[in-house]
Amino acid sequence: MAAAVLCLLLALPAAAQNAVTMIVGYPPGGASDLMARLMQPELSAALGAQVVVKNSPGANGTVGALELARSRPDGTTLLLAPGGSLVLTPHTRGVPFRQEDFAPVCQVSAALVVMMTQQDSGLRTLPDVVARAKQSPGALAYASTGPGGTPHISMISLERLAGVEMNHIPYRGSGEVMQALAGRQVSLFTDQGNLVRQYNLHPIAVFSERRAREFPDVPTMRELGHDLVFTIWSGLYLPAGTPTEVLDRTEAACLRMMATPAVVEGLRRMDMPIEVRRRAEFAAFHAAEYERFGRLVREFNLRVN
Repeated sequence: MAAAVLCLLLALPAAAQNAVTMIVGYPPGGASDLMARLMQPELSAALGAQVVVKNSPGANGTVGALELARSRPDGTTLLLAPGGSLVLTPHTRGVPFRQEDFAPVCQVSAALVVMMTQQDSGLRTLPDVVARAKQSPGALAYASTGPGGTPHISMISLERLAGVEMNHIPYRGSGEVMQALAGRQVSLFTDQGNLVRQYNLHPIAVFSERRAREFPDVPTMRELGHDLVFTIWSGLYLPAGTPTEVLDRTEAACLRMMATPAVVEGLRRMDMPIEVRRRAEFAAFHAAEYERFGRLVREFNLRVN
């Protein structure tokens, strides 16, 4: 029996024996999923192994993160995740994992956070939003891709600073949100700036330190009197305990992938800004962001049910 199994394994292609699963904690069609599928062939080539994208949506990326945390630390399971699901959500709701469960590999992007709306919603400026929210407290509906993520917390922070109450409606991904916007179930969505052009939405304000090159006529929250700065950055992670040689190999593959014309041009078409950090720098950045969001959550007493 053992000899037969060995023969079968030897007959398998090397890629099949070394297949790598890239977990995405959001459903198909959203920004994280599209980015993963763009990167998939280039990462496969860089690793010398077949990479398979697996969508594990739920709880603002928490389901996918937990799946990685429980995976074998052998390099065969990766997570492509927006940082909020790992460094922010743990501060606002109970999660079944710890920061020590993850090994950052490399950062790949850092997207603008933009408040957006339908072109015909009647909401053109932040004062329009605040006025409507004050007119009917709790009625103005805004969407997020899950409770406790960066976009949701940015809106809760704005509510506190502006003294208004709005109605938060969470969805499983940006694809579902676009359907809700089209169906007039929500009027606002705060998320990655690339969605503005992709879905022909109207940008109201950006949560950045200065005006964005992509939206030079759109004011920052700071200009509008609210000191709120957020980005949606994403990176690749392996489970904690992964051997150093596997971390080194995966980091090198990530860096090669991010330099390929297919990924560079593909992310440009998605209006997804590239920002690459190597493993050591990314790990330090991840830890600093975890501490920063912890202070923010305590300052605003932010909690998500």
